[in-house]
Amino acid sequence: MAKSHPAPLYDDVLSRPTFWARNATAGIAVLLSIITLAILSNAPAAHRLAGLVAQSFGALELPEVPLSRNQQPAEVDPNLAKYRAIGEHLARRYRVSAEMTTQVVAKAYDVGRELKLDPVLILAVIAVESRFNPIAESVMGAKGLMQVIPRYHPEKFMPFGGEQVAFETTANMTVGARILKEYIGRTGDLNDALQLYVGATNEETENGYSAKVIAERERLQTVVRQLQSRAVIQQQAQARDRKSTRLNSSHVKRSRM
Repeated sequence: MAKSHPAPLYDDVLSRPTFWARNATAGIAVLLSIITLAILSNAPAAHRLAGLVAQSFGALELPEVPLSRNQQPAEVDPNLAKYRAIGEHLARRYRVSAEMTTQVVAKAYDVGRELKLDPVLILAVIAVESRFNPIAESVMGAKGLMQVIPRYHPEKFMPFGGEQVAFETTANMTVGARILKEYIGRTGDLNDALQLYVGATNEETENGYSAKVIAERERLQTVVRQLQSRAVIQQQAQARDRKSTRLNSSHVKRSRM
C-alpha cells in the first residue's frame, strides 16, 4: 500500500550535510549584508564587528557535501592540448575565435574516427569552404562549416532533426564528412571526390578547388607534425628532469647516512 504522507524533508529532499551547508552559507550572507549596511552608515561598532567576523572565517568549517552516486568527475580528453594548439593556429590564420576552432578540431577528430576519414582533410575542406564561419551561407543554399546543401541530402540530416539543423556544428560536419567519404569510395580518387563535393563536373569547372583543399591539408599536417615533435621534446625533457631529481634525492640520502 502506498504511503499516505510524504517522507520527512531530511530523508527525501536534502541530506543533513547539504542542509547545514546551505543554511550556514545563507546565515553568513545575511550577516555580511547587515555589517555592510552598518559600515556604510559609519557606525564604529560595525567596524569592530567586521574585524571579528573576518578573523573568525578561518576557523569556520562547513560540512563537506559528497558527490552523489550518479555524479562522476568529468573525463578530460588526453588530446585536448593538441586540439587547442591546432585550434589556436587556425584562429590566427582565419581570424576567428580560438574557442570555436578548438571545438571544431575536436569534432573533426571525433567524426574522423567514426567514419575512418582523415580529420585533417575535414578541417582542410572547412577552411576552403567557409573559412571556419559556422553561419556561412552561399547563394546556392550551401550552409555551415562544410557548406552542405540540405535539400540535396535530407536523409543524412534526419538523424539530427532534419534540414533545419544544417548550421549546427555536429550535424553539419558529420553530414559533410559522410558525403565526402561516399565520394571518395565512389571515385577511388581524392581529387575526383573533391570535384564532386564542390559540384564540379571536371577540372576546368572546379576553379582549383581540389588543389586548394589538398594544399591546406598539407599545411595542417605540417602543423600537426610540429606540435607532435614539440610534445615529444617536452616529454623527454620532463623525463630527464624527473631522473635528475631522483638521482639528487638518492645522493642526499647517501650523504646523510
